Amino acid sequence: MRKMLLLTSMLTALSASALPALAADCDITVGLVMELTGPAGEYGQAGAKSVDMAFRDFNEAGGVNGCKLVTDTRDSQSQGTVAVDQATQLVNIKKVPVIIGGIISSVSLPILTSVTGPAGVVQVSPASSSPTLTQLGRDGKTNGVFFRTITSDALQSVAAAKHALGQGLKKIAIIHVNNDFGVNLVREFKEVYEKLGGTITSVTPYNEKQASYSSEASAAMAGEPEALYLISYPVDGATIARAWISGGGPQKFMLNDGMNSSEFISSVGAQYLEEAYGISSGTSPTKSTEYFNANYEAFSGGIKPDAPAADRSYDAGAIVALAIAKAGKPEAAAIKTAIPEVVADGGEPIYAGKEEFAKALGLIKEGKPIKYEGVIGPVTFDQYGDITGPFRLWRIQGGEVKTVGEMSAEEVAKIKAEIQK
Repeated sequence: MRKMLLLTSMLTALSASALPALAADCDITVGLVMELTGPAGEYGQAGAKSVDMAFRDFNEAGGVNGCKLVTDTRDSQSQGTVAVDQATQLVNIKKVPVIIGGIISSVSLPILTSVTGPAGVVQVSPASSSPTLTQLGRDGKTNGVFFRTITSDALQSVAAAKHALGQGLKKIAIIHVNNDFGVNLVREFKEVYEKLGGTITSVTPYNEKQASYSSEASAAMAGEPEALYLISYPVDGATIARAWISGGGPQKFMLNDGMNSSEFISSVGAQYLEEAYGISSGTSPTKSTEYFNANYEAFSGGIKPDAPAADRSYDAGAIVALAIAKAGKPEAAAIKTAIPEVVADGGEPIYAGKEEFAKALGLIKEGKPIKYEGVIGPVTFDQYGDITGPFRLWRIQGGEVKTVGEMSAEEVAKIKAEIQK
């Protein structure tokens, strides 16, 4: 009897010690390559927290057949070469079926072309807007694995040009970051803005992480522009804006999507940005928007819900989670097929949060279609992984980014068609 009791105790102890390992074996790892440091660090820090929040909500709703989604988060340092190295480790060593990231196009592009595309691993970028990503899909170089929860600059430029002219910014200089994102956005914007009647006095590229941008600001003032279109990231952008203002440049600005940043506003000084305007892809608030705005700051440890890339990163995480559940297994090919399905028209609307994800999981088990309507609004993906408008028009007032209007996808398409005649 003593031997049997001892054996029973040993088996019980062994079973108990094995439980954590079994639970860990059930975890499904998703790779995150985010710009946690460097010029786009504010984007990546907010984005990583948003994905973690989406996975927390999803796991509390039941996960994938009881298994949890976990993240293996890597810092790209806002550098493409570092991003490729980190993504390679995630794909080759960790065998992840999905990578969420990067945030900026100069990080997402090399990941796609060097790692995820050739490997057939799904990649979802929350904020990379370069038209090059679409062209790679058209050229058949992505294996259909790339998706993004932000509109292409080819569309954003139309909304930006129209909004700038609508605010009386008819003669502008441009300073832009000298990478794929900046170069492409300038090209797309210039075509639209000039055909709509605007005048560009100069285009000045800049290289990142410089201590001073006085020479770039001085060069951009040639031709007596009425305003500056600053295409940048919050840290470098603030340095450039200060140089522009201190050099006597007019305190009127057009800003790209990621510059609706509290860090940028506080670094420049709200009093200098009362005539600063911008656009962001997104629509009118949904139940997901309300949920995210009410809960994100507490979850993230103080990051505001309007931080650059925060909203669309939650959506990227939610879509990936629901797609893995729809696929029923952590395999890249099945997840790639499932991503468009969980946002397709005709499905039962699903919003952010534990209760809504639990509802979605129930519908998926019953074989019924769902349509996730996210923090940035309802989206669908085309064959290249792109989403379409609408766009939110905003300005900075009293140190805060305030929505002043909306431009529909139909209006953007109409303007695009007219200027291409």
